[in-house]
Amino acid sequence: MFGCANLITSDCVIVNLRAGNKRQALRELARKAATLTGHEEDAIFEVLSERERLGTTGIGHGIAIPHGKLPGLDRVYGVFAKLERPIDFDAIDDQPVDLIFLLLAPADCGADHLKALAKVSRMLRDRMLCEKVRGSTSCDAIYAIMNQTEGRNAA
Repeated sequence: MFGCANLITSDCVIVNLRAGNKRQALRELARKAATLTGHEEDAIFEVLSERERLGTTGIGHGIAIPHGKLPGLDRVYGVFAKLERPIDFDAIDDQPVDLIFLLLAPADCGADHLKALAKVSRMLRDRMLCEKVRGSTSCDAIYAIMNQTEGRNAA
């Protein structure tokens, strides 16, 4: 099974990300992803922006899952951010977003990208999990919450 433990470590979690709008949030996530993947921040930002032009990745209930494919990646990468303050993300329910899970996949990864997207979407539909994350103040705590859910779903 494709799990979130395969996508992020506690180093991939950002707590209290400061962003005034969607563009700033995507820029900060691209910056973090660049350090994790070794790829150019601008290239990552452009992939994310291009995807957003196709339609919002704000899935509702304060959650967004921006994603894209980037040539040269060796695997699927994830970055999770809890925003300091909710922002307008053009979400499908018109509600502001405060939880963002970025996914980047290799250009040729096929179904792994969709499996990761489905897994993250399922996990973030869990209202209890999202409330626990919203109440957490550390990267390690958020990572632990996501991994506890992972274990529960696998059983």
